[in-house]
Amino acid sequence: MKHLALLPSILLLGCCLRTSTPGCAGAMPQIINVSAYDPKEKQRPGVSYSEHNVSALRESGASGLIARAGKGGNLDEKCATFLASADRAGLLPGVYYRLQTHVDAVAQADQFVSRAQALVRGRSWNAPSLLLCADFDAASRLSDILRFMHRVESRAGVVPVAYLENSPHLKLLLGSADAATKAQLRRMPYWLALYAHDTGAGAGFSAAGSPGGLVKQYRVWSDWTLWQYAGVDWEHGRSRPKVYNHGGYRFPRYFGNIDRPLERNVFNGSHAALQNFWHRHGLPLR
Repeated sequence: MKHLALLPSILLLGCCLRTSTPGCAGAMPQIINVSAYDPKEKQRPGVSYSEHNVSALRESGASGLIARAGKGGNLDEKCATFLASADRAGLLPGVYYRLQTHVDAVAQADQFVSRAQALVRGRSWNAPSLLLCADFDAASRLSDILRFMHRVESRAGVVPVAYLENSPHLKLLLGSADAATKAQLRRMPYWLALYAHDTGAGAGFSAAGSPGGLVKQYRVWSDWTLWQYAGVDWEHGRSRPKVYNHGGYRFPRYFGNIDRPLERNVFNGSHAALQNFWHRHGLPLR
């Protein structure tokens, strides 16, 4: 009978891990990712932010901020400013690099690690570590993914997080890899992208439905670590929010009281687990 008394609490915990309803606020740590395209244009009344001040993101419930360090051989000019602002606001800082196929993967990894190391040395940090993430292009080659991962690890000493677009090419590429290659890929935590339950179809694939459904389509990881559930579509130079809102996962179109769209993510675990994850896959800052 004691176990039955715990049932309402268990059910509430399950709700909190799957939703962002007001009653479950803060249950799943919220992470914002940004690039030189941010902040996007104002779309409603509320509070704003800039690369110089991201305190509104913290006040709206964010726990971390991941800024783009570079893309295909080019550095992002807002990265350092965003990260310094995140650190001042008490957000965990992270960086990602967008790997593209027209530049050698090792050269891009070198640029990424050099940029991250320069950021580490560039100021006195409050945060304990700087998370490293790799954003693999939808047309990436398997050899490039592995070469980028191994180069980052050899120079930085940590394995980066792997962000994968909802790409039929990547699903076939990774899903058909041999067991040894999949074991290598699994060393990178999986950061998935899914903005709607009825997307993700492609040659040989049905709609992903849920983050768990997308994990199964890749046939590499047993679960996801980060989930980008909100992004934007660009139409006539204006951003339109794309936000997952289906079944047990109900996310609002906008984040807290922020007056414009954001690229938003949740971490699949507790706030304490988030801190450990950031440490395991990040460069020490102090």
